[in-house]
Amino acid sequence: MTIELKTITVEEFEAFALSPENVEREFEFIGGEIVEVVSNPASSNTSVRISGFLFMYLQQNDIGYLTGADGGYWVSGERYIPDVGFITYAKQPELAYRNGYIPNPPDLAVEVLSPGNEDEKMRVKIANYQAAGTLVWVVDVEEKTVEVYVPGQPVKILRLDGTIDGGSVLPGFTLAVKAVFPVKHTPSA
Repeated sequence: MTIELKTITVEEFEAFALSPENVEREFEFIGGEIVEVVSNPASSNTSVRISGFLFMYLQQNDIGYLTGADGGYWVSGERYIPDVGFITYAKQPELAYRNGYIPNPPDLAVEVLSPGNEDEKMRVKIANYQAAGTLVWVVDVEEKTVEVYVPGQPVKILRLDGTIDGGSVLPGFTLAVKAVFPVKHTPSA
């Protein structure tokens, strides 16, 4: 859902997003507009599944912080909240406890598409992530695909038989695409 406002500055966005009436809500600042982040169960479940695999990797490879859908980042002058984010200790030695966005772009951003995502806004985010040097995985729950954006390389579209690779951001990390998507269960009688 887009809140219809004139194009604003990042300072105006931060004042709006951190105001007492909005502090409990999640917003992104994309292309000069305020966009409220709205969740849905299928996208959330997929995000948590990916987070779980990344968490297990980071238990063995303690190289940075993993954030969820409440962890925001500064990216190319805008403010984004990826469904899953990762940033190295080298780039961000400590995380702030107070409200706000991490003042650096993530090393990895996972964006799980939901019905509320606007294609135009997502393309702006991907372009800005890429300009900031961020590895991006765009997960389409309905199509069961993962688009992998590595800075300076053509996009790769992975299907259920594919494997996601962490590249230089997460050395040695691999994840079968089919493991990302929940299996449909039938109720037992």
